[in-house]
Amino acid sequence: MHRPTPHRRRLPGRRLVTIDLIVIHTNRLEECRAFYAGLGLDLVPEKHGTGPDHYAAVFADGGVLELYPATRRPETGYLRLGLTAPTHDAEGRTPGRYTLTDPDGRTVVLTVPEPGR
Repeated sequence: MHRPTPHRRRLPGRRLVTIDLIVIHTNRLEECRAFYAGLGLDLVPEKHGTGPDHYAAVFADGGVLELYPATRRPETGYLRLGLTAPTHDAEGRTPGRYTLTDPDGRTVVLTVPEPGR
C-alpha cells in the first residue's frame, strides 16, 4: 500500500502553494537537457529577447523547469529535485523510486507510479 509522504499530504485548513518555476543554471547544458529529457520532460529550445538560449519544459500542473547556461554569478547552493513521471516517460524504468544524479551532481528523486495511478 502506498502512503503519501508528509510533504505530499494536504494539511487541514491550509492552502497548498505550488511551484511554478524552477531554473537550473549549468555548465553542462546539453548533458542536463539529455538527462532531464530521459526522465520524460519535453525540453524545448527558448530565448527571451536578448537573453541566452536555454531549454524549458512544462509540467502537467503548469509549472516550468528551465535549463540555462551558467553565468559568472556565484553558485546559489544545493538543490534536491523530486519528479514523478508516468511509466511510459521514464526511460523504461519499472514502478518505484529512484535516486539519480544529474550531470552537475544534483540529486534527482524520480518516482514512477504503478500504471493507472
